[in-house]
Amino acid sequence: MYTILPTHQYETKLQDFLRNSDFHTITTDPTTTFQTQIRAVIRQSPTLIPKEQKWKYINMNPSAPSIKGLIKLHKPDQPIRPVVNWRNTPAYRLSRLFTDKINHLAPLPNFLNLKNSQDLLKNLEATPMLPHYTLASLDIASLYTNIPVKETRAILANILQQRLIHPKTQHDPLKWYDIITKQNYFAHKKQIVVQRDRLAMGAPSSGQSQKSSFNT
Repeated sequence: MYTILPTHQYETKLQDFLRNSDFHTITTDPTTTFQTQIRAVIRQSPTLIPKEQKWKYINMNPSAPSIKGLIKLHKPDQPIRPVVNWRNTPAYRLSRLFTDKINHLAPLPNFLNLKNSQDLLKNLEATPMLPHYTLASLDIASLYTNIPVKETRAILANILQQRLIHPKTQHDPLKWYDIITKQNYFAHKKQIVVQRDRLAMGAPSSGQSQKSSFNT
């Protein structure tokens, strides 16, 4: 489905989102600095990234993430859903590796976590629906920008310890987490917009912390 919208109206919706969220603008693009930090953290992680493979996780020509807004036609006033393209960022490849490693080393313990919409349908098909049951759908506003970074890190560290992961193997992904969550910015109209806190929109690693769950 395509939505046709006057440019000024689209820009107004995007600016409304930025004003109503926890963002601020800066004058310098931090991409080069982040690239240096990513290279350093990869060099310091030989346990999980062999020396001969470290090049796989470095974006050679990184750039700032970009943002666009998808119109939510089903909601009043038709606000935007922000979509941040992280593919060319310094942390993109390391972020994907982080997600894979955390899924393996520290899987979320709740067996009711859902992987995707297909997984939800599969679970619903296997759940007996009695006449007195009520099906509810809960929507979280600005999900990524409401997930606390420090608390999430503490949860990951606790799960790694509980699973008796080797201390060095615990240290590396948590170090990745720290550097990835700092790269919380995007470019818009020649401005660099920084998200003050919470998980980065569009980062592959953010999805690990926002898997949905439901109770029966």
